[in-house]
Amino acid sequence: MKKINFLIGIHNHQPVGNFDWVFEEGFQKCYRPFLEIMERHPSIRFSLHYTGPLLEWLDKKAPHFLDLIREMVRRGQVEMLGGGFYEPIFSMLREEDTLNQIRMLREFSENRFGSTPEGIWLAERVWDPSLPKILSHAGATYTIVDDLHFRYAGLAPEEIFGYYITEKEGLSVAVFPIDKGLRYSIPFKPPEETIEYLTYLASDNNGMAVTYADDGEKFGMWPGTHQWVYQERWLDTFLSLLEEQADLIKTITFSDYLQSYPPMGRIYLPNASYEEMMEWALPASTALRYQDMVKEIRVLNREEKYKPFLRGGMFDNFLIKYPESNLMHKKMLWVSDKVNRLNQDPHDVPPVQEARRELYQGQCNCAYWHGLFGGLYLNHLRNAVYEHLIKAETISDKLNHPDGTWLDFKLYDLDCDSSPELIISSDTMNLYFKPSYGGSLIEWDYKPASFNLTNVLARRVEAYHRKLKEAEDQSERANNHEPKSIHDIVSQKERGLEEFLHYDWYNRYSFLDHLLGSETTLENFKTSRYPELGDFVNQPYRVVQISHTPSREEIRVTLGREGHLWEKDGKRFPVRIIKSFNVRGGSSEVEVVYQITNQNTATLRLWFGIEFNFNFLSENDPKRYYFFPGRHIADDLLNSTGKEGNVATICLRDEWKNLEVACTFDPPAEVWRFPLETVSRSEEGFERTYQGSAILSHWEMELPGGESKTYRLLLTAGEIKSS
Repeated sequence: MKKINFLIGIHNHQPVGNFDWVFEEGFQKCYRPFLEIMERHPSIRFSLHYTGPLLEWLDKKAPHFLDLIREMVRRGQVEMLGGGFYEPIFSMLREEDTLNQIRMLREFSENRFGSTPEGIWLAERVWDPSLPKILSHAGATYTIVDDLHFRYAGLAPEEIFGYYITEKEGLSVAVFPIDKGLRYSIPFKPPEETIEYLTYLASDNNGMAVTYADDGEKFGMWPGTHQWVYQERWLDTFLSLLEEQADLIKTITFSDYLQSYPPMGRIYLPNASYEEMMEWALPASTALRYQDMVKEIRVLNREEKYKPFLRGGMFDNFLIKYPESNLMHKKMLWVSDKVNRLNQDPHDVPPVQEARRELYQGQCNCAYWHGLFGGLYLNHLRNAVYEHLIKAETISDKLNHPDGTWLDFKLYDLDCDSSPELIISSDTMNLYFKPSYGGSLIEWDYKPASFNLTNVLARRVEAYHRKLKEAEDQSERANNHEPKSIHDIVSQKERGLEEFLHYDWYNRYSFLDHLLGSETTLENFKTSRYPELGDFVNQPYRVVQISHTPSREEIRVTLGREGHLWEKDGKRFPVRIIKSFNVRGGSSEVEVVYQITNQNTATLRLWFGIEFNFNFLSENDPKRYYFFPGRHIADDLLNSTGKEGNVATICLRDEWKNLEVACTFDPPAEVWRFPLETVSRSEEGFERTYQGSAILSHWEMELPGGESKTYRLLLTAGEIKSS
């Protein structure tokens, strides 16, 4: 008699830092109704995976839901899957962090569900050839990846069933392939179509098995799915059909299948993730060529033939595509090194345990990449990563500096580009300078608030921007009875988004030095289409001097560049910019002195500007705003665009955090301000997203040959001062 073993895995996740209302909506629209319906079909066996952020929320807000899971585990209907507690990408972590994160989820599952997971869910199904060794050390017997991983390894479609064994250094793990057809049909196609497909796969070989494993959010949170899955009874109908076909289609858990049937063979898988992820990881220009190539091959009806040889990039490419992601990742490794040097015992004193938990929350993968989901483009997710990393670092620093006030520095190639960064750390803040990129400040952490003030994302070309012109209103989808996969939805949340497609030619750091052309206006500077006459913005500065006075807890850093003013006719005139930064322990002030020198013999007319970029998370929140002491501005929100003359001080304020950043100029400057907004894609369509606020302080001068001009600035972070 023909039979097919049907393995079902449901992965449920909400990222660290997501809004509480999103967790609540997910629970009401998706997680709760899904499990309640599954409970009413006890013969349908399946595997469940919940990530730590979601489990912690459920344990606090809906503990009865976890009790239901425990009961379904007890009666044998549910098998729990393990993984990294805070859903990291394992290939991005040090091995000790990976093992500890897996241990955390295993212990939670044992304590809360009475189940020790045998399998591991891989975040975003990102596979690395080193994983068999790591997973084996973690006590795992199997994991689940896409069938495409197996195609890349050279297997034909008819060979990709059941499971295979892979190994590293003789340490092995079983790998189950997810059927892509099922991933795209469940729950988007009528349930009868999926049953028909499973029936087609049934074989006289009773060991034949096919795997479906995917995001639980598809069952209620993706656009249109709540009505389709629950109100129109897709899930209930599908489960009833499975029950009717129980003699033909047998639902079975992964661990039971492993114990009952041998592997299909041995295999070695290359670096891979699901197909869309590998396309998203490509640079925009390359992704467009990749899309065109795939389209051409489809027209020729050759896609299936060439599938094993068609692949995009790899997950680590996001660290190249987005410098901000790389900085966040290298910050995470920097903090990981600090925390793991405290003590190797994960069960150590409470401060060490707390530091580890904060570090692991900062490893949640979602803010490190971007594809269809907002991810990196969502500033609240980036902020959450930094918040937890800074908290972990602060705990570590306090344990290493128990006396209180302290200050030190290190020249260290943080971002792994072969050029060292200068990291100044104290009890109150971190300052990360990048001499090789304009002598800029690439990170400024204010430790009392655990807040990265310069967490800004530059505006870049994305391959999906060419789809913007194809966008249609979300309401047009209502004509279709079946919900579309979000991969097929092309819509926009507001009209006219094409007008916001502006692209930056440099990274949005701070203390970026400009020599502006006379045609520069606020508008063309805002859109990054202004004439830049200097070669300072993204060019290397040399470290002139670093002086550390331990007795006074003071560090002075001097950076300089021998650059040029470029005229329209190609002539260039030598200009030197020297900037010195003075930092003290116990203080959250940065004193800065600029010296601009005309190294030419003739007088030069210079329009000199210093750019800052800050992110206070919300552009239209009345509790987050600009403040100019001694004057009133009509529009003070962070999404405002404007110019103010003769400014001695400009402040950015966040009343929620009681946090203020103040920039003081001597002599007073003209100040331009504007929001940095990107057009990105999410599961709901194209949207405009606030990434930060840009401030340009600038001065015009006539500088005779051989002479210099000095400007002094003071940057301060701290509690809001009275108005």
